[in-house]
Amino acid sequence: MYEYDSRVRFTEVDQNRRMTLTAILNAFQDCSTFHSEDRGVGMEYLEKRNRMWVLRSWKIMVYRYPEMAEHIRIGTWPYAFGKMSGQRNFRLMDEEGKMSACADTEWVLMDTKRQRPTLVDEEISSAYTLEEGLSMEGESGNIRLPDTLVEKEPFAIHARQLDVNHHVNNGQYVQLAEAYLPEDFVIHQMRAEYRKSAVLHDMICPQAGYGSDCCTVLLGDTKGRPYAVVEFR
Repeated sequence: MYEYDSRVRFTEVDQNRRMTLTAILNAFQDCSTFHSEDRGVGMEYLEKRNRMWVLRSWKIMVYRYPEMAEHIRIGTWPYAFGKMSGQRNFRLMDEEGKMSACADTEWVLMDTKRQRPTLVDEEISSAYTLEEGLSMEGESGNIRLPDTLVEKEPFAIHARQLDVNHHVNNGQYVQLAEAYLPEDFVIHQMRAEYRKSAVLHDMICPQAGYGSDCCTVLLGDTKGRPYAVVEFR
């Protein structure tokens, strides 16, 4: 397992001084980036080989949102490689050693020249040590869209929402989808599926569906084709 220690920052908390879902997600993303960099198969390594890991899906369970200034430890480990994919778990431990949040992710290795999935070679896979995957509770399988979706106001993608790959960052989709949650909705589970990448000036046409304990948001293009689907419970 790869881990790093941190502390909940003022910039990572909400009005109740509790760490936000976006901050947890960003901490997990940072952890996997640090892991790959420290193993010698980070961004520069991949760029030289015209390769890039693309996130296919997230599942995050939050048991407790850590409070401002609390000491935390973020950890990650891969537990499986497919021919063109990899699966990775994350966890956030509080200062008492209890798990506050955990996540499961699936990634696809892309050939950036051909813009298609490519084989995970031995040099990449051997850089990591596989460990046993988490047995996570909550919903699983593909996200099912509600029968009724309410159309929301379209908006354009701005430069501030792009990452180093010039695409909308994975966490940005989740943060954008959170805008359509009912007031006082407390997120205990989030799932996200990424279908295609939005880039600068693309128009996002959101649609949201609501259940008794669930909100599902489709962030689509002008023809309704999804960039991402995000489910909150």
